[in-house]
Amino acid sequence: MTDRPASWRMPTQKQMEKLAAEAARRRSPSTSAPDSQLPAGYWESVLKDPRAGTTETQMRQRRLSEIQRHVLRISCRRCQRTVEIQTADAVRLYGGDALWKDVAHRLLDNTCQQRTGRHEEDGCWPAFETP
Repeated sequence: MTDRPASWRMPTQKQMEKLAAEAARRRSPSTSAPDSQLPAGYWESVLKDPRAGTTETQMRQRRLSEIQRHVLRISCRRCQRTVEIQTADAVRLYGGDALWKDVAHRLLDNTCQQRTGRHEEDGCWPAFETP
């Protein structure tokens, strides 16, 4: 340990002003301000993206007859188990009017490996995946 005061580590007022001036000089102006309007082409490309068609919530609420995918995949967030079923098989077993959310719950029902013994907490937590 030394007898030096703590001020030897701190830059002087003049040094701090010099560092601040250099930082302000180096800072380049932003190409676009946060409030500026984005070009129209940007929004067109975003909306034409196939991923913009449906959100996960909309996918869960679809009827099996409306889903165009060949394979439907559901996984559990707790036990990491994954179940896949072909759309044609799901329609044959549960009917075309069944909601994908309800079918997914049935597929994962009472098979979760993470058991707590409490009815409210037991069971799988579905995560709807896109194959």
